[in-house]
Amino acid sequence: MVSLIADLKSATVGTLASPTVNYATRRAVFPFTAIVGQEDMKLALLLNVIDPKIGGVMIMGDRGTGKSTTIRALADLLPEIEVVADDPFNSHPADPELMSDEVKQRIEQHEEIPVVRKKVMMVDLPLGATEDRVCGTIDIEKALSEGVKAFEPGLLAKANRGILYVDEVNLLDDHLVDVLLDSAASGWNTVEREGISVRHPASFVLVGSGNPEEGELRPQLLDRFGMHAEIRTVKDPALRVQIVEQRSAFDQNPPEFMEKHRDTQAELQNQLVTARKQLRSVEIDYDLRVQISQVCSQLDVDGLRGDIVTNRAAKALAAFEGRTEVTVDDIGRVVTLCLRHRLRKDPLESIDSGTKVQKVFCQVFDLEIQENDK
Repeated sequence: MVSLIADLKSATVGTLASPTVNYATRRAVFPFTAIVGQEDMKLALLLNVIDPKIGGVMIMGDRGTGKSTTIRALADLLPEIEVVADDPFNSHPADPELMSDEVKQRIEQHEEIPVVRKKVMMVDLPLGATEDRVCGTIDIEKALSEGVKAFEPGLLAKANRGILYVDEVNLLDDHLVDVLLDSAASGWNTVEREGISVRHPASFVLVGSGNPEEGELRPQLLDRFGMHAEIRTVKDPALRVQIVEQRSAFDQNPPEFMEKHRDTQAELQNQLVTARKQLRSVEIDYDLRVQISQVCSQLDVDGLRGDIVTNRAAKALAAFEGRTEVTVDDIGRVVTLCLRHRLRKDPLESIDSGTKVQKVFCQVFDLEIQENDK
């Protein structure tokens, strides 16, 4: 997904332009602000847009709960980004961290770099994709005969500065999941064949989804996703009717439905842009950081990813709500999303519903334990 502010070197997605939406020339996508319920999933996705270094989202839930619809809606929500024209990697025209080596060389040679605007890419990774399709391939014969690195970009190149969505990620080959996670963490993809090496920027927000009935990811892979949202089928009849009515209204007249939500979409875009700009100035008190680590320690979370992601997510939430100081409430709202999937040591165990995380959180922060009403 999309860096929102141009001058932030830490961005892993491109720079958002002014938050305007032209529905007359856009394909019909269900508006993000019209999605009813599934607050955990929506929050996790928004926080990863604000700070892509959180590390992506794993969304597990029943079939037909709006996972794909929500992810496509988020990609459509984000305004256009500036890219180098005719560049297969969607290179940023000014930020070296989001720029291919070829573009860097052209800049060093003082060439004029043409810039165009394009929508943020959302790349679907099919289950049957091969490693060559994902990472790209090198034409060895051409490289040896002509002395050039003939590289055919893959899906990771296309996803640079965008969103890479893997549906049924729990059914994907573990090796490919490793490749995706490595690229998402480093922001670069390297392809090596017969002693020839090519690398290109691959900064994207990785979003995986799946049905827990079809199996879970191995704990070692699951731990590398920044956040984990668990969504369930809505049980409340009135809410179900509202969802059906929203969908029916969209299907009957998409332009009219999208126009109806134009203002709320623009407002959310502005909120995301402002949050990304403010993220650097958000502070989290030392005592709160110690308590976050205490929660991770008491939950026996392996490694330090849980501590880092919880800190990042809490700061992103504070920025999203226009504040510069992280509160205990911010931590409480993200701690389950950041830690629940890190508790499973045995592949046969089920992922914590959030009760254990919230219990320890309340104990450490000396709060009253509240019943989970979701």
